[in-house]
Amino acid sequence: MKVTRFPSNPGPAAWDAILPARVRFGALEADETTDWLIIGAGFAGLAAARRLSQLCPSDKITVLDALRVGEGPAGRNTGFMIDLPHDLASSDYGGDVSADKSIIARNRAAIAFAQDMVNALGVPPEAFQKVGKINGAASAKGMQHNKEYAAHLQQLGEPSQQLDAQQMQDITGSAYYRGGLFTPGTVMLQPALFVRSVARKLCSNRVKIYEQSKVVALKRSEGLWHAQSEHGSVKAPKVILAVNGHAQSFGHFKKRLVHVFTYGSMTRAFDAENLMGKANWGLTPADPLGSTVRRISDAKGSRLIVRNRFTYEPKMAVNPSKLKRIWKTHDTSFKARFPELDGLKMEHRWGGHLCLSLNNVPAFGEVDDGLFSACCQNGLGTVQGTLGGMMAAEMAVGHCSDMLVELQALDAPKRLPPEPVATLGARARLAWGERQAGVEL
Repeated sequence: MKVTRFPSNPGPAAWDAILPARVRFGALEADETTDWLIIGAGFAGLAAARRLSQLCPSDKITVLDALRVGEGPAGRNTGFMIDLPHDLASSDYGGDVSADKSIIARNRAAIAFAQDMVNALGVPPEAFQKVGKINGAASAKGMQHNKEYAAHLQQLGEPSQQLDAQQMQDITGSAYYRGGLFTPGTVMLQPALFVRSVARKLCSNRVKIYEQSKVVALKRSEGLWHAQSEHGSVKAPKVILAVNGHAQSFGHFKKRLVHVFTYGSMTRAFDAENLMGKANWGLTPADPLGSTVRRISDAKGSRLIVRNRFTYEPKMAVNPSKLKRIWKTHDTSFKARFPELDGLKMEHRWGGHLCLSLNNVPAFGEVDDGLFSACCQNGLGTVQGTLGGMMAAEMAVGHCSDMLVELQALDAPKRLPPEPVATLGARARLAWGERQAGVEL
């Protein structure tokens, strides 16, 4: 199978750009043989490498990534590792009670696995902080969404705390929000620092990570998978695909994955005294298509991040003409929330590829002899990617667990409608949803 199409993410990965320079991982420049090959060094790929190293402590593991570690989608999200149901296609993130309880258990297993990596590998504490998050509501409709979600969480036996407008202002420094709903289980990441640190700590005489080594062909011959990069190759009996929507480029889950891009803008650092409120917090919108906002602070000052807008991009690339309109939306959303910071410039703007399925399930399982997929993370790459990587590793080595059985029992991603219905329908649905979000955007 030749791989000729690759996702193209616009702009720099801001979370990586604000970190100090670091020693690069080398590119694959030779022909190698290994026990395990993992394609992708994001949350899924690194979780798979970690789990394989636990289950097969004497095996050799090779990880290939097309980009530099931390510069792909793993370094382009907003850094929320959410334990609770967070269905982006719903009106208020919730779903069926029984199904949501299973989702919570899986999400928390992934978070616990990530916490173990932090502890065991010595990941810096600022990369992984369990501090919770807020669903912010700027409208009566948003307040109603939060009320309904709180009732749903109560049915699930999950704690939450309603926040009024003053409490929201005390936290965010912004008078924009009518209220909020705080839930305590979310981990806030510096995502690029997390994946860079985990990757570096995993490297050993058994675990090799190569970056800027895109796989351009993958085929099976004489009982081994042969992965060809631009300047080298890897042979392995088993391979884990940890490439999210890029799985389709390898010939799998065709016409079953929805390719969506979302976008972020990050301010330059500013004096923390210029904005009241807490130094660090994260806020998701009460309406799933509204604006996610986050504040981060360190000794160099504070930064604010705004993430909104979704576009359907079946070719896994964004037309640059769209970006100016998206950045204008970011600026409008930012100024509405923080008028006192008028004149503060955005230092970094970027987009990131995410993958959804119509029925909100992963593209998971053995898709060919010795080829395992940990893909389609439904917009929750930090937590569902970690889970998928863990479980793909367990499946590949024959290590059975109740959670693996549960994941294998999920339906396959639902087939998309034929073109042009799929594209027209997806773009109309996103446009309608953003209009419905109103001031939450």
